[in-house]
Amino acid sequence: MGSDRLDQARRPSAGRVLAVVSVLPALVVAGWLASGLALLLLGHYRPLPALALGLPVIAAFCVVALRHLGDVVEATARQVAAVVAVAAGSTAFNLVMHAEALIVRRDPATYAQYAVWLAGHGSLPIPAQAEAFGGPDPWLIFESVGFYGVDGSVVPQFMPGPPLLYAAGAWLGGLLLTPPVLGGFAVLLVAGVTARLAGGRWAAPAALVFAVSLPILYTSRTTLSEIPSLILLFGGIALLHDAMSGPVPRRAAGALAGLVFGLAVLVRIDGLRDVLPVLVFAGLLIGMRRLGRPPGAIGAPLLAGVLAGAGVGLFAAYELAAPYLTYLSRSVRPLLMICGAVLALTLVGAALAPWLARIRLPRRLPEIGAALVVLVVAGLAARPWFQTVRRTPTTPEDRLNSLFIEQIQRDNGLAADATRLYFEQSLQWVSWYVGAPVIVLATLAAAVLTRRLLRDGRPFAWLPALAIIGFTTVTTLLRPEITPDHPWASRRLVPVVIPGLILLAVWGLGLLRDLAPGRRWVAVLGVVLLVAPPAVTSIGTAFTPVERGERAAVAALCERIPADASVLIVERVTAERFTEVVRGTCGFPSAQVRRVVDDTAPDAEVHRLIRRVRAAGRVPVVLGADAEQVSAYGSPTQVMGLVTRQDERSLVSPPDGTWSLRINVWMAVG
Repeated sequence: MGSDRLDQARRPSAGRVLAVVSVLPALVVAGWLASGLALLLLGHYRPLPALALGLPVIAAFCVVALRHLGDVVEATARQVAAVVAVAAGSTAFNLVMHAEALIVRRDPATYAQYAVWLAGHGSLPIPAQAEAFGGPDPWLIFESVGFYGVDGSVVPQFMPGPPLLYAAGAWLGGLLLTPPVLGGFAVLLVAGVTARLAGGRWAAPAALVFAVSLPILYTSRTTLSEIPSLILLFGGIALLHDAMSGPVPRRAAGALAGLVFGLAVLVRIDGLRDVLPVLVFAGLLIGMRRLGRPPGAIGAPLLAGVLAGAGVGLFAAYELAAPYLTYLSRSVRPLLMICGAVLALTLVGAALAPWLARIRLPRRLPEIGAALVVLVVAGLAARPWFQTVRRTPTTPEDRLNSLFIEQIQRDNGLAADATRLYFEQSLQWVSWYVGAPVIVLATLAAAVLTRRLLRDGRPFAWLPALAIIGFTTVTTLLRPEITPDHPWASRRLVPVVIPGLILLAVWGLGLLRDLAPGRRWVAVLGVVLLVAPPAVTSIGTAFTPVERGERAAVAALCERIPADASVLIVERVTAERFTEVVRGTCGFPSAQVRRVVDDTAPDAEVHRLIRRVRAAGRVPVVLGADAEQVSAYGSPTQVMGLVTRQDERSLVSPPDGTWSLRINVWMAVG
């Protein structure tokens, strides 16, 4: 009998197991990013240094986060098993259906090629290798889609966080398998936050609704930034909840939570917007500290952690992605100004906390706040009736995007209007992917929680999550700022909107269950209503992998290029897709030849560049999209004839299938 009691005392509770396994992914991702960035800035992001530095940093994060964790989650063994089963099933399914985006057409392949370069070289920028073409020449262009030319080198687009993670997967031989693993991590995070805030019984249903939603399937199968961003943001929510739980708030854990939040900026520059509510909450805690209230003890560490993490992300952006920031300057500069203003107001508010605490708020403020929540959602739902969002192109990038939208409109059988952005339909997008029941229940939950928080400050543990979900959801839906074809545009909903609404919806379902007489049947029916709509939407694409065959096709292309080759790409589309593929994946110097009028380069200039390559002691190779484009420079040989599937491009309805894709590449050796 005594031995049984000792075993029970040593065995962790099911709730503690769920608390630990659901926060570990965020600690691993944050620790790897922090250590990996340091090595990348030093030019030594290689496997052994990364492991030597990364593992101790991750271990330190785990010690801070998990020491004295306590029972912050109440859950049964069956509930924990269900969560793990959903996460494992999601990972396995997406591993089977993973995409193979390596040929640069849109962002996934840009991230993949970025990661390929980091995995093989561990430093930035990417050398243009002009000497392999006889030196710089005005007809040589070393940049391409997703890769900027800067001072004789090439700088990848985007923040370095996701490529640091995907490069680690490449070292293990699974670059294209890393997204499904991260997707499984995201399922655990959503379940863990749900268990902390809504209760263990709702963790598995929330995980299931999340896992079957089409945008989650989409971003869990290919190399994008949204899933890593979600892991950090929801990891920050979980860590902050744990730091505030228990009789004594834990300052070190609060600082770590802030750091994890802040590192979201290293993954996506939009992370600056997502962590704004955390700054305000930290100021609130500092003010509470001045009033002698216990949760306030972690306010200053939380603020310091957020500023440190975001500062690291911004420093990395300026050092490693300066052209990208310049491209986004119209939105980044105002965002930085807003962040500075929010930080200043937060500090002022914290300083004036004793005086502000004496202000008497309107007696009906809780009801007003709840009504505002409902009115905002109703306004977003009615938005298509009174607004059509348009943008007149003012930059070359805008003009290209508008032409792309016009082509998609033709493909969808719609009237051509290149200025349309379709942003007014953003709440309808959400309804496609999670269903009306989630939106209704989430609105109910947000209204009730807002009323309770404004009335008596309870449940206080919900405040940071509710602030992040509410602020980011509204700002994202007002201005998604993405090309509006689907499933592409659904990416914007992944980091916060979809998991946040699901979290609120299951809490709202729990509220209805407690009020209804037939509680069990209400819960069962409610879960079915939550799962069915996203599952139905996802069926059309869930079982069709896209871009399959690209890995083998690229490998075959690389094998056909002669040793000591310098590759000249003479046709526009081929140049956009393969300049970095040839340079990064194949390992050959590559450049596109400038075009003047047509989509192909002038013959005379190509012949001249071929002679320069020969004079440099290398083998000139010319690539194009068909035989005629390269036949003037040597005997044409087809080195790629890929037929595969690509994502649908739907503008006014949820995607329900895929489109065919054919990619041809011809080569001539000069």
